[in-house]
Amino acid sequence: MAPPPPPVKLIRDIRSLPETLRHGAVAIGNFDGVHRGHARIVERLRNMAQRICGAAVVFTFDPPPAALLRPEKAPPPLTTIERKVELLAELGVDAVIAYPTNLDLLQLSPQEFFAKIVQSDLAAQALVEGTNFFFGHDRAGTIEVLRGLTTEAGIQLHVVEPLLVDGEPVSSSRVRRLIAAGDVSAACRLLTQPYRICGTVVEGARRGAAIGFPTANLGGVATLLPGQGVYAGRAQIIEGEPGASAPGGVTESENRAWPAAINVGPNPTFGEDESKVEAHLIGCTEPLYGTLLAVDFVARLRDIHPFDNVEALKAQLARDIAEVKTTEWNQTEGR
Repeated sequence: MAPPPPPVKLIRDIRSLPETLRHGAVAIGNFDGVHRGHARIVERLRNMAQRICGAAVVFTFDPPPAALLRPEKAPPPLTTIERKVELLAELGVDAVIAYPTNLDLLQLSPQEFFAKIVQSDLAAQALVEGTNFFFGHDRAGTIEVLRGLTTEAGIQLHVVEPLLVDGEPVSSSRVRRLIAAGDVSAACRLLTQPYRICGTVVEGARRGAAIGFPTANLGGVATLLPGQGVYAGRAQIIEGEPGASAPGGVTESENRAWPAAINVGPNPTFGEDESKVEAHLIGCTEPLYGTLLAVDFVARLRDIHPFDNVEALKAQLARDIAEVKTTEWNQTEGR
């Protein structure tokens, strides 16, 4: 097992930014999902930070601007801020600033945003951004605007070209479409880690336990759910609470992780229409009610459909579990 990444500072109040994190290299953006395109930006960010002997800092927004400006059209997030920090820590950043987004910030012109955030608050020596970066009121700040501002301020700017996979740019919106369609294996190829949701185990109808396949029912999931279907993945208990002092707010317990068959959607065999998330943790005998559970999705196994009787359902569940056991876990290796 690889050693855990070093602790990464999560800073919510930029006024408390340590001097050691000022005068560094900064990447600004949503970083939703922390996909391979983001990983390319972070790689350049770390290189630039080493060159200027400063920190590698990611500046992101909490909540994302769209949640305030267009709440009815804002897409569901791919990652919580805590998960985002975990993934960025694995990529090697020194700190993540989760700036508390408000309308005052969003009303700043590009020039005002640059002067306040980049020059005053961060005192950045270098910026690393993608080609589709926009900033300031009405997204009026383009890369060309940023290039002019950085040149005038004597700040280095490195623009990272999009990463192409199968001829298309890797983006959060592309990952979101794949997840919503249930194509989690294709999403895995674009992400730095398999897609994860996190929720608290709540009490369900206990039908799974009654037929020999107990499930953990997840409540309070704050991120995008994959499309309806049955999936192969892994589930693990998360120690602590989101927002705690551990990197990313929580600590994963690798020895409390199990392969899982995951159902996203209703249970039509029993006449249920309500969509829910249920995970059968293969080999788990621990009590799970009230625990925080992370569920990673690796592959989609099949559609959800009603069965003629409970025995037919049990036979299919047994086949699902056998398939989960043969599913290659880390499909992101060797890319």
